[in-house]
Amino acid sequence: MSARGSQLNASIATRELAFEPVDNARLANFVGPMDENLRHVEQRFNVQVHRRGGHIEVSGPGAAASAAERVLRRLFDLSSKEAITPDRVHLAVQEAGMEEATTAPVLVAPRPSDEVTIHTQRGGIRGRGPNQRQYLHNIHTNDLTFGIGPAGTGKTYLAVACAVEALQTDRVRRIVLVRPAVEAGERLGFLPGDIGQKVDPYLRPMYDALYDMMGFDRVARAIERQVIEIAPLAFMRGRSLNDSFIILDEAQNTSVEQMKMFLTRMGFGSKAVVTGDITQTDLPKQQLSGLRHVMNVLPGVDGVAFTHFTSRDVVRHPLVQRIVQAYERKQAAAPDRPGGDGA
Repeated sequence: MSARGSQLNASIATRELAFEPVDNARLANFVGPMDENLRHVEQRFNVQVHRRGGHIEVSGPGAAASAAERVLRRLFDLSSKEAITPDRVHLAVQEAGMEEATTAPVLVAPRPSDEVTIHTQRGGIRGRGPNQRQYLHNIHTNDLTFGIGPAGTGKTYLAVACAVEALQTDRVRRIVLVRPAVEAGERLGFLPGDIGQKVDPYLRPMYDALYDMMGFDRVARAIERQVIEIAPLAFMRGRSLNDSFIILDEAQNTSVEQMKMFLTRMGFGSKAVVTGDITQTDLPKQQLSGLRHVMNVLPGVDGVAFTHFTSRDVVRHPLVQRIVQAYERKQAAAPDRPGGDGA
């Protein structure tokens, strides 16, 4: 591979990449059907990408062209060992640390010297981007970790991955999944079944992550043996959880009193992860979110770590990222108008 940069004018740069020799199957995997992977890179970095065989030319603003070149080289390296799908292209853009290369420079969090890889029965899981890597590092090195940020940033999924690994390596004896049963602006009415069945809809994101890492049958057996426990937040008072990995999801929907109660449930040999998005609070208007409150109480406490995600860390469909950014801009322009986070 070779690259050459030349100035087309004062602001436009060109990067030429030659991926040869390369077999047709790998090249097809790299560029995608109808070159859709290249079109994805074009859209994300606002550049032009032209291909002729194994030769690719990238043109655009200097920083954007350089970032697109890095992503394309990364994708080509990966094309020899995995399928290059639109999702994988999206993640490669995230990993490049420069989602919107044509805007202000991105402030990248320092990368921990000892990057964490989570090992589950379904394979290894690593952080995508600096904030996810910092999040995993914080979980491994602290007893209490907060993951705060918008939907789609991997907060819950990575927390569940750490819990599964801790259980499989016998560092804990059980996983405890906790979530406040607050309805998202709806009235669901009476829910039939036992307590586990009643709160199942609220815990579905954590179940999905567990199924992905352990398989449906193993998760079902673990729940039956109480190795994986569903614990509604309202029923946590008075308990002391030893040798447990505890995850409190959707913590923005806790009251200040509930958050304090939850945090004081930790016993010996336990680790807790609290996740939430303070911009999507479903509490009654004017009620202070326990997650927002704790952000001003616990920073600096030994053994407690905070990881703050932003829209740049969203690893779902690229449109989700743009939606989150649009809401952030609207909220910044009119923070006191109705439709805020309710905190």
